[in-house]
Amino acid sequence: MQYGFIIDNRKCIGCHACTVACKAEHEVPLGVNRTWVKYIEKGTYPNTARHFSVMRCNHCADAPCVEICPVTALYTRKDGIVDFDPRRCIGCKGCMQACPYDALYIDPDTHTAAKCNYCAHRVDIGLEPACVNVCPEHAIISGDMDDGSTEIAQLLAKEQVTVRKVEKDTKPRLYYIDGDEASLTPGETATSDNYMWSSQSDGVGHFARYVEERTARSDPEDMVRQLAGEGEGGQDKAGGGTAPNGRADQGGRDSASGNGAGKEAAPRRVYDAPDKGVLWGNDVAAYVWTKAVSAGAFLLPFAATVLGMNVDPVLAWAGCTVALTFLLATTILLVSDLTQPKRFLYVLLRPQWKSWLVLGGYALTLYGLALTLWAAAMWTGRTGAAEIIGWITAILAVLTAVYTAFLFAQAKGRDFWQSPTLVLHMLLHAVLAGAAVFALVFLFSTPGEDWFAFVRNTLMVAVILNLLVIAAEMLTPHPTADARKAVEAIVRGRYRGYFWLLGICIGNVAPVILAWIGGEAMLAAAGAGVLIGLYATEYVWVRAPQDIPLS
Repeated sequence: MQYGFIIDNRKCIGCHACTVACKAEHEVPLGVNRTWVKYIEKGTYPNTARHFSVMRCNHCADAPCVEICPVTALYTRKDGIVDFDPRRCIGCKGCMQACPYDALYIDPDTHTAAKCNYCAHRVDIGLEPACVNVCPEHAIISGDMDDGSTEIAQLLAKEQVTVRKVEKDTKPRLYYIDGDEASLTPGETATSDNYMWSSQSDGVGHFARYVEERTARSDPEDMVRQLAGEGEGGQDKAGGGTAPNGRADQGGRDSASGNGAGKEAAPRRVYDAPDKGVLWGNDVAAYVWTKAVSAGAFLLPFAATVLGMNVDPVLAWAGCTVALTFLLATTILLVSDLTQPKRFLYVLLRPQWKSWLVLGGYALTLYGLALTLWAAAMWTGRTGAAEIIGWITAILAVLTAVYTAFLFAQAKGRDFWQSPTLVLHMLLHAVLAGAAVFALVFLFSTPGEDWFAFVRNTLMVAVILNLLVIAAEMLTPHPTADARKAVEAIVRGRYRGYFWLLGICIGNVAPVILAWIGGEAMLAAAGAGVLIGLYATEYVWVRAPQDIPLS
């Protein structure tokens, strides 16, 4: 038994009955939706067409949200329904990043993830999902796809159907008959703040606490103009091609014959779900930065010892202290980013072992324990034990530095994070951060000549390698349009200032020059520049892909 949905776009009239029924059945709060209807308009008046697409969870056979969930709050039932348990959810928002279909949201009342669950409570007693029951045109068909006698199985056998984002290989079980590409593919239509019901573009769900405050500061007259479908100067900002009085054929057909005059207008959104905002924001960018500092602060003196250098014990202790301090900061940032921070121990106590959030949580915990044991062995003079523990700690430091690359790879909704260079990117950032930390330590202690040269050379080589990795990431053609848009936003778009000025100039070019000039003060300035540049780079790497709409 495998349940699925078919949306028959030949019948859908865009009435939103499914949205309302879903909200009523599950008491879905305002501003968020388990199912919604997206409107797309094509053409230039009078030759226009309107297309409707019902959006919701695709109940994928290979669901990335289930794989990334650290606490099994999301799970796949034997009948194929992807269900969720809000009692386990910690609000990490990993499932929202992993879903290529933008189907999940953070419930502003429960502060946990939620989505369409196929009305599992109704299905279990032999009823249809609420949206199927209420649809006036029978445009939503549900049922067991493995049973040849069901309507859905017969439609799948005889009709040509499409699915969304087949390239993601999630094996979705939501099919569209007569699905329109401009409606099903997010990148085909630009997002806007000025189509109907877009006044919540500041974000919903876990950002809902800001909505009332921002609404209170908004211009009531401007809101009235938006609700009336007008933009600046009384013109419709949604695309300029909509017929007066909303004149467009509801069945998705041309409203008039003929080729029309003038240039064909691009497809445009005229109704869509509210924006969920940036899910992983400053806390996540900061935690990637702090864990790089923590890992690098231990790895640098350890590497020097392995290479046969005599590292001053004071510097080794300084590295251990910095590592533990920034590891604690990493933990605080991770917990603060959860919408259910009181449940953060569920990651360790109720783990789902396929999730890199779990593996990363254990890496951080074991790294902290190993650092403590290493410090204890050094304090008690047990150098042999300290050497063995040091190797274990170094391995855990490397894992701490790079595990986020694998976590981002599990976030299949964000194409830019699927890059194979991300592991090298994060490992180099740990080495850079470690060199930068000791460059700043030199302001407070006099280093030996060999240790000073080691830190200086490590910083210069790591910066050069880092620039090569960034160049490879930015210049190598990316396979998807979403990834290319993220690169464009970083290099030439809204993040170009962070990237070029802070990330490249202050964080890479200036440190190489300052380190080459030499001197403790110059090297310290280079270290400060590196740390600034690392944070700026992490900031744009985390945020830019999240600006790309998933639905």
